[in-house]
Amino acid sequence: MWSNLPIDLLANIFSYLPPDSLARARAACKGWRATAELAVPRNRHPPWFLALSARSWGLTSCYAHNPVEDSWHEMDLDRGGASPPPLKPIAAIGGLILMKLASATRLQLAICNPFTAQFRALPALRVARTNPAVGVVEPPGRRSFRIYVAGGMSEAGGAYEPTVEVYDFAAAAGEWRVAGEMPVEFAVRLTVWTPKESVYSGDGVLYWMTSARAYSVMGFDISSNRWREVAVPMADRLEFAALVRREGKVAVVGGTSGGGGRVWELGGGDRWGVVEEVPVELGMRLLGEEMNWGCVKCVGIDGMICLYKDLGSDEPHQAMTQITIYQGTVRRFSIAFP
Repeated sequence: MWSNLPIDLLANIFSYLPPDSLARARAACKGWRATAELAVPRNRHPPWFLALSARSWGLTSCYAHNPVEDSWHEMDLDRGGASPPPLKPIAAIGGLILMKLASATRLQLAICNPFTAQFRALPALRVARTNPAVGVVEPPGRRSFRIYVAGGMSEAGGAYEPTVEVYDFAAAAGEWRVAGEMPVEFAVRLTVWTPKESVYSGDGVLYWMTSARAYSVMGFDISSNRWREVAVPMADRLEFAALVRREGKVAVVGGTSGGGGRVWELGGGDRWGVVEEVPVELGMRLLGEEMNWGCVKCVGIDGMICLYKDLGSDEPHQAMTQITIYQGTVRRFSIAFP
């Protein structure tokens, strides 16, 4: 019966499936795999939390939390028999993961689908560079994305590279192009102070936060190719700070020693305003009575902020991570990496 359904009807059915069910449907046969590519998600399913080990010997598996069933799943990434090369995650792109080759000096990017264990290497950059900033833009309403690479050290001359390159996943050319130039000062800072996560806001600006204290945020206006620096609130006092996207706007999550955590949202005139405070109960459960935020990391999407920390382990090949999800309510999980 299912094999006799028209492709458009089957694609419409697939569009209502959650990520795990859609992955199973894709794996059923070649016909269903092709049909799943046509399915445009219609239901706003709760996002899954993906946890990946950052060990240097390579990435052979990852863990995914299903928020509907409140369960963890281990997913093998080497189902084909050959282990993938050593990779490190950079950013999430919908249900995909943008990664970089850990064993290469120059930046080399790849895309991984953790549900199907498929890897796709992206073309080499036009300018070979090391340690640049990488950002992802997902235009609303489009099943596509663009990857931006800014700054870095030029492999040819050993100087800072003041250019921005972009890769459009939907473009027919399938190659990188130079999007424009950037101030050398910004290229230096994005290279030396290795940026953390990037956030694309609804106003068309791609933001990065530097990893050095005092923290600072640099914004790249994609349409005008202009750069600007935005001061971070309490920049010299924050023990921990991370960029997240909140309701289409860029926000900073941070915490001070012995104090609570806050969420600031960037408004008009590059002014920050406090929009949320991390509940005291959450801080106590995650950090203990000393409230030391230095070991905390954070990821977030619209409507959800995930705080996590490495609990450590006596075994050299094991690590325990505690994860707390804040979305109006507090939820807590623990996961052990083999």
